[in-house]
Amino acid sequence: MLPVLYRFVFDTQPMQWLLYLVALALVAYAAFNGWSTAVGPDDKQGRPTEPTREDRRSRAINYGLVGAALAVAGLYYALPKVPILGQGKGEGLPLHTYGIMIGLGFLTAITVASQLAVREWPGKLGLERREQIFDLAFYVFLGGIIGSRVLFVMVNWKQYANDPMSMFSLGGGLVFYGGLIGATLTSFWYAKKHNMEFLRLADLAIPTVSLGQAFGRLGCFSAGCCWGDITTHEKAPFAVEFPGPGVQNLFGQPGGTPSLAYSSMADRMSETRWVIEKTGEVFPNAVDGAARVSELVAQHGHTLPVHPTQLYESAGQIVLFALLMTARRWRRFHGQIFAMWLMCYAVLRSSVELFRGDLERGTLHGLISSVPTDAWYNISTSQFISLLMFSFGAWLLATNLKQVAARGPADLSALTAA
Repeated sequence: MLPVLYRFVFDTQPMQWLLYLVALALVAYAAFNGWSTAVGPDDKQGRPTEPTREDRRSRAINYGLVGAALAVAGLYYALPKVPILGQGKGEGLPLHTYGIMIGLGFLTAITVASQLAVREWPGKLGLERREQIFDLAFYVFLGGIIGSRVLFVMVNWKQYANDPMSMFSLGGGLVFYGGLIGATLTSFWYAKKHNMEFLRLADLAIPTVSLGQAFGRLGCFSAGCCWGDITTHEKAPFAVEFPGPGVQNLFGQPGGTPSLAYSSMADRMSETRWVIEKTGEVFPNAVDGAARVSELVAQHGHTLPVHPTQLYESAGQIVLFALLMTARRWRRFHGQIFAMWLMCYAVLRSSVELFRGDLERGTLHGLISSVPTDAWYNISTSQFISLLMFSFGAWLLATNLKQVAARGPADLSALTAA
């Protein structure tokens, strides 16, 4: 559980110039990547043509602008003073375990999806689709980040009501379901633009989402976000305690960044629950033998024992990835794997939510104030989305299976590949 592996500090002139060079290299790499991966417009058969010099230049400029935006944001966050921008935050550049695991999961998912594209579309078209998968990854990344942030703000809209501009801060939470919705909409737009069957693309890509999310939840575990409900080691042998300010970095130095679970539980203003430490029973008000959660956490210097829900979901995602990759061999229609994932992940997520304890994840009461906090139907926001997602997946599966049965035997060679 290391939220920050190492923090790079730029408190000297040579280190600051080094950071400027890194920022410049980021912009140059983004522009070069745009130039080298450019594709021309699709022909009548939906196949991309060779890019012209103008196509490459336009793509390089767009990628370079995105790289420049990231570079400027990084300089503002890392340096105490930034040319032209003025005052910066001076936080340095922390090497977050969460960010590393998210990046590793994303790259792994894209790599696997690109290889599946070669097998899904035989011959030259498969190679072209592989390049388009890499191209799509850029847009999916942006759509996923925007979507995950938007849903987090929607779930926690009350805390942004008095300070709307804070929703655009560099810090802040992300929600997986928001990222999934954003990435799906982006993929639908990209598939339509390039004459690709969206459901066929979804069948190819959706198992890799589980693979990437398995890495992502390990990042959550390291950062201490999305933690589980308070329990005891006797009730839950796998219960964990997330560290407070005394956490160290990878080299044994004071990390200075407590886990998110500790920060939330130790917040006296927001954490108003009471707990009987020996039994792990949590109450909304003071009862005999109970103590304030925030006070106990501050005394211990770490959280109370909680369910490692991040590990629960990570393990479930690995199993789901393996099952769907196997099921690809028995597809009967495009969209079948996508529908199965919608249903299976909805069940997995809803089950894990039963063990969640972080109040930040939000409930229906947070979205609709008329829903009582103690009502049985005051489910979490993710459980509500899971219910909708399962219903859509079941409808998609049933509708297409009915159509397949009515059509009779068909050529499934394209479906059984990979």
